[in-house]
Amino acid sequence: MEELKYNRVLLKISGEALLGDLDYGIDPKVTNNISSQIKEVVELGVEVAVVVGGGNFWRGVSASSSGMDRTTADYIGMLATIMNALGLQNALERMGIITRVQTAISMQEIAEPFIRRRAVRHLEKKRVVIFAGGTGNPYFTTDTAAALRALEIEAEIIFKATKVDGVYDKDPLKFKDARKFVKLTFLDVLKKNIRVLDSTATSLCMENNLPIVVFDITKPGNIKGVIMGKKIGTLVTKE
Repeated sequence: MEELKYNRVLLKISGEALLGDLDYGIDPKVTNNISSQIKEVVELGVEVAVVVGGGNFWRGVSASSSGMDRTTADYIGMLATIMNALGLQNALERMGIITRVQTAISMQEIAEPFIRRRAVRHLEKKRVVIFAGGTGNPYFTTDTAAALRALEIEAEIIFKATKVDGVYDKDPLKFKDARKFVKLTFLDVLKKNIRVLDSTATSLCMENNLPIVVFDITKPGNIKGVIMGKKIGTLVTKE
C-alpha cells in the first residue's frame, strides 16, 4: 500500500478548466480525465470533495460590468456551477465512483442541500462529494466557497486545478521568461496580488493554516502525485 500524505482533500476546479478545446460548455474529454484521476486516488482510500466554478457558462462579474444587477448575475453564475457539478457527477459515476452533489441553493429534485455532517458522512463512506452553488450568496466567488467548504469538512489541503503547472510571476503562455514559484506564503500572495485564489479565500486559508497546491489538472496522474507528496505545482502555506 502506497503511503498517502493527505487523506481528505478538496479539489477546486474552475469552470474554464472544463472547457478543454471548446469555446463554451463542458468538454467530455476533460471531465473523463479529471474523473479518472479522482477514481485513482479514491481507490487508494483518499476522501475527495470537489468545488466547481461556472465560468465556462457564465461569469457574474463580467455580466454586472455590462449593466446587469450584480446579485442577479451572481445567482445565474451559481446555477452554472450546478450544471458543471452534474456533468462531473455523470462522468464519475460512469467510472463506478459513487458521488453526491450538494448545493448551497435548494433544488431537491437533482441534488442534496449542503449539510456539513451529511457531507462528512459521505466522505467517510468514500463517496465523492461535489459542492455546487458557491456559498449560496452573491459577491462571493467559488474560490471562497472552496476555502469555506474545505474548512467545514476539515480537509487537509486545497488542490487548485489549473491548465498550467503552478503559479508564475507572469503569464507563462505569453512570456517565455515567466518564472515559476515552487513555494509561496499567503502573505506573498496577498501583497503581490498573485492570482492563486481570490483575496477573501486566501485570507480565510491563511487564518486557518489551510495549505493550497496549484497544479496542472490536464496532466494525468498529477492528483495522485500531489497526494503522495511529490513536488508538483506550487505550494502556498502560512510560512
